[in-house]
Amino acid sequence: MLNKIILASKSRVRKNILDNNNIPNKVKASNIDEDIVKESLIKEKATPEIISKNLAELKANKISLNELDQLVLGADSVIDLEGELISKPENREEALYILKKLNGKIHYLISSVCISKNGEMIWNHTDKAILTMKKFSDEDLIKYLSKISDEALYAYNVYQIEGEGKKLFSKIEGNENTIMGLPIEKIKEYLSKI
Repeated sequence: MLNKIILASKSRVRKNILDNNNIPNKVKASNIDEDIVKESLIKEKATPEIISKNLAELKANKISLNELDQLVLGADSVIDLEGELISKPENREEALYILKKLNGKIHYLISSVCISKNGEMIWNHTDKAILTMKKFSDEDLIKYLSKISDEALYAYNVYQIEGEGKKLFSKIEGNENTIMGLPIEKIKEYLSKI
């Protein structure tokens, strides 16, 4: 039986991935202000990959400071469009704006995970998927967004790769779990060794 881990995220998607892979877990959201961290890292010219790694570590470390001898899993996913960081939308207008930016282009979806213990990172991993979005009219994008519930929109970023979102892409290179925010195979590999 794998160790019970604490998921430093309120993402239902990530929790479902852990549950579906029989990894006992409990949730304790880190509630860090991601925007402040992102702004500061962007000013330092950090790449989207570095930003994703830093956020995953920050989330895990924050919770693990108060959970002695427990394994805490932090995770973060970002979109890298030609070096520009694209974060989750705050509302439907932003979601449409993001889809228009990605329209007809290739982008990277970067998912970073970090396991911390006693306030320090003990393991981390970053995985990338390459997604090529088909070209759509604005009307098509508006119609696509109208089919997605608010809950799903804010949970899965602007596309749901396991549902309607798959139709947005002409090519997807990478692991579906990575795209959904948790490169689970690498996590299982690490947990099996400890």
